[in-house]
Amino acid sequence: TEPQVELQSYGTTDSGFPLHLAILSKDKDFSPASIRASNKRILFVNNAIHAGEPCGVDATMLLFRDWAKNKQLQSYLEHVVLVAIPFYNIGGGLNRGSHSRANQEGPHEHGFRGNAKNLDLNRDFIKCDSKNAQTFNQLYNYWQPDVFIDNHTSNGADYQYTITLIPTQHNKLDPNLAQYLNQEMLPRLFSDMKKNDWEMTPYVYARTTPDEGFAGFLDLPRYSSGYAALHNAISFMPETHMLKPFKGRVQSTYTFMDVMIKLMHDDFGKIKTARNKAIENTKTKKTFDLNWTLDFEKNDMVNFKGYTAKKKPSLISGEPRLYYDRNEPFEKEVTHYNYYKATASIEKPLAYIIPQGYSKIIERLKWNNVQVEKLEKNQTFEVEMYRIADYKTGENPY
Repeated sequence: TEPQVELQSYGTTDSGFPLHLAILSKDKDFSPASIRASNKRILFVNNAIHAGEPCGVDATMLLFRDWAKNKQLQSYLEHVVLVAIPFYNIGGGLNRGSHSRANQEGPHEHGFRGNAKNLDLNRDFIKCDSKNAQTFNQLYNYWQPDVFIDNHTSNGADYQYTITLIPTQHNKLDPNLAQYLNQEMLPRLFSDMKKNDWEMTPYVYARTTPDEGFAGFLDLPRYSSGYAALHNAISFMPETHMLKPFKGRVQSTYTFMDVMIKLMHDDFGKIKTARNKAIENTKTKKTFDLNWTLDFEKNDMVNFKGYTAKKKPSLISGEPRLYYDRNEPFEKEVTHYNYYKATASIEKPLAYIIPQGYSKIIERLKWNNVQVEKLEKNQTFEVEMYRIADYKTGENPY
């Protein structure tokens, strides 16, 4: 009912329903081309890619309501437009129950991780086996956002934080974006969240227990944030912790989006400059990295608030099992391995020639605004050719 908000629908998903997109625009301009021409930054939010992780769904609805009604908040929309998918994994959301995430603190019912085809949608952004991802690819490239957020709920180790954060791995980003992300954007996000009583820590990607150190997450392009990074967007996965109350998870997710909008308003010029430089570099650079490995020679130290890890007999097997004792909190410096180095790269060719029959590749390139031209007559070229000499599949289904 608010004139600054419009709800649109796009394409279809494996559930048979379209994807919806909510848009919050102070000027009531809901055209991405027009929005970009007016020098505004676009924040794109995705929710419930894993339908059992609904914090972002509720947080986004509350955010749209509050920002649409509050004229004071709308001053921060002078340079920012917010677009959000309210619920991405519709099929998983329709498959509701109380037991697929049995140790999660609410809500009472939640959706299932897989979609209507039992696919994990957050592994599908490049191959696009799902209709969800096929529609998303086209929708994302229609909007071409500057910043992308995919709201999640995490599990794993226990610690004192309600919310953790995965920024896209900076070594995969163009240096202009990486410098702005590391030196300006992330310090302000962590500071602003703490000022709003939702202190964050980097995502706890631990090999054993967090007090022994944890690593930055390598969000390859099959993940949503890695896909967004391919398009020179700065991307994030907030991960609220499943053992914390649902209300706090929603509130911390809300706050993260709130502080992000305000940051983008203040830094709209810096974000544009960094992205424009990155896009130009992408057009002109000759070598592209394709894969990375963790660099254990480099690390940072982060202040971490955790709980002491202990062992106790399992009630099921009687064998020792890991648990975290909330009666023994601690705060100390731990090692954060957050640097990756390239293990594979390629020299950019003049062009690729794709056989006509490879239609799945061709349509995915077109969805992502890659220029594709059809050879209209027989021609002879001297080319280098890829062949699959051998391959091995996994021994077990995954």
